[in-house]
Amino acid sequence: MRYNVAIVGATGMVGRKFLKVLEERRLPIDKYYLFASKNSAGKTVEFMGKTHTVIELTRENISGKNLHYALFSAGGAVSKEFAPVFAQNGITVIDNSSCWRMDPAVPLVVPEVNPKDLDWHKGIVANPNCSTIQAVVALAPLHKKFKLKRVVYSTYQAVSGAGQQGYEDLAEGIKGNPPKKFPKPIFGDVIPQIDVFCPDGYTKEEHKMIDETRKIMGLPDLKVTATTVRVPVFHGHSESINAEFKRPVTVESMREVLSKAPGVVLRDDPDSGVYPLPIEAEDHDEVYVGRVRVDDSVKYGANLWVVADNIRKGAATNAVQILQLLIKKAKKSGR
Repeated sequence: MRYNVAIVGATGMVGRKFLKVLEERRLPIDKYYLFASKNSAGKTVEFMGKTHTVIELTRENISGKNLHYALFSAGGAVSKEFAPVFAQNGITVIDNSSCWRMDPAVPLVVPEVNPKDLDWHKGIVANPNCSTIQAVVALAPLHKKFKLKRVVYSTYQAVSGAGQQGYEDLAEGIKGNPPKKFPKPIFGDVIPQIDVFCPDGYTKEEHKMIDETRKIMGLPDLKVTATTVRVPVFHGHSESINAEFKRPVTVESMREVLSKAPGVVLRDDPDSGVYPLPIEAEDHDEVYVGRVRVDDSVKYGANLWVVADNIRKGAATNAVQILQLLIKKAKKSGR
């Protein structure tokens, strides 16, 4: 059995990365249909050795294509309008926007952490926030062994996390031009604001990390707090994670767990200057962990430094991994 897949938002930063990851992984897919806005319709994209013409995303253009799956990265408004249209037509949507993430009827999935949540999807699966994905890939195996009690996130997030406009703000800022995307110039500075501020003083990005961590890990009462910061780096999010556990931890025991964890690469030899850097994670699918330390300020505490490519593992690769799991399940059930 081979499948037909739609890419919605195919000409955007994450959409283009979808195509690259799909080319690398060579899934059993017969036809791809590339959808985008009216402005991009008619453009051609070289993909899988073929020239694909971008199709305008309309209800009429969705019908008649015998689609099985759709990868979405076209923003929340598009997902809100069109994801149910695909789902009603029997097409399973994997959505990269924040639109469906906290909907209790929609699973929020990181394949290394909660793949079984795919069992209860009803046509839409949500792809988590980029900064949350890499955090839970590192935390989940530690939780399994030591049981999490509290998490404190401090992030250092690349400009590409804000899309093409964010990328251009840094590129243009290097030339001395003013920002168009960010509230302040990003070149040579850091901005302690990602997304808009909420009434409680936290930003929406910080709330995403808090709420999504609880949902993905199935820990609705987990104590989590976050401060998210934009830094002048093109690709790769970095995170300082402080975790408090219910069981005793040592550096050696945490390293042992992380060295065997799916999707994790342990780079932790401080005496030799070995620790994860965002530039080294660029264009890789793994989550890199280092600077593993015990935090003696609490009973069972630890500090980790976690780095990943926010456009690959933080978006495109995670969605494609979900697609792989769905196809595997479909084949197993004979669909």
